[in-house]
Amino acid sequence: MNSYIENLNWRYATKKFDASKKVSKKDLENLLEATALSASSYGLQPYEILVVEDAAMRSKLQPAAWGQSQITEASHLIVLANQSTFGEELVDDYLNNVSETRGIPSNDLQGYSDFMKSKLMPLSESAKATWTARQTYIALGNLLSAAADLKIDTCPMEGFDSAQFNEMLGLSKRGLNAAVIVAVGYRSKEDKTQHYKKVRKAKENLITHL
Repeated sequence: MNSYIENLNWRYATKKFDASKKVSKKDLENLLEATALSASSYGLQPYEILVVEDAAMRSKLQPAAWGQSQITEASHLIVLANQSTFGEELVDDYLNNVSETRGIPSNDLQGYSDFMKSKLMPLSESAKATWTARQTYIALGNLLSAAADLKIDTCPMEGFDSAQFNEMLGLSKRGLNAAVIVAVGYRSKEDKTQHYKKVRKAKENLITHL
């Protein structure tokens, strides 16, 4: 646990990446595996993970992210895209996977199916979009922690025009929305922010024991 805390203290929102350094295929696969293993409400994972490595595409996306250098200088850009809406197929597809993976007859899962649908289907369209977007942030937390454990630098970013990202990445026509993005790579020696002391609330102001 001490090394885990040390790694979390080591990480920071990298402002300038070393464009000459690339995350290895193995490390990228491990990072994505950790992200895919993230918890989600009911286990439904109502989002997709896009890995943008193509330099031309990232140059195209950069103006839609306020021109931030991390978009093009990082090794990879990861986009967590939530489902804009969903129907009963979200639950059905998940439970089909459960049935196949665990060898459970579909009929035995009917009660759980009815329960999930009773909670999710009545949601308004805006509430559905908000709920699926929240799930991406659970995955984001896992991604950042896993990257720190691998000594890979990251910069989570909300400063971008999601509508433009959706258009350029073809997300809208797939029923997806760019919720949050993460630049992944290795810090540049020129990034002065790596030397800043980490600032967090004092534990007594953040944590309450009841």
